Amino acid sequence: MIHTYNYADTSNALKELQEMGFIYDYNIHHDEFLKNPHDFEIVHIFRYEGDSSADDESTVYGIRSKSNHDKKGIFVSGFSANSECESTRFLIGLTIKGRKGL
Repeated sequence: MIHTYNYADTSNALKELQEMGFIYDYNIHHDEFLKNPHDFEIVHIFRYEGDSSADDESTVYGIRSKSNHDKKGIFVSGFSANSECESTRFLIGLTIKGRKGL
């Protein structure tokens, strides 16, 4: 089952994921899940909503390799229009563990 949380800030989400072993940085190595999407699943979603504007919003994803459960990492995505990148758009289609129909 996927776990979704809301936090006061992104650093709390990153800290909690790191404590659970999600240490690989998929913002740097995003090409891995772009090339092999079938091998990855989102197992945690942490959302931060800023008080003042949508530019302050972000989502932190806990991503795990299906073939190597020890390979767990983090991807941070912003919500502002200028934060849109290929990897962020790709996450929309990445398997979310526990989603009905999968």
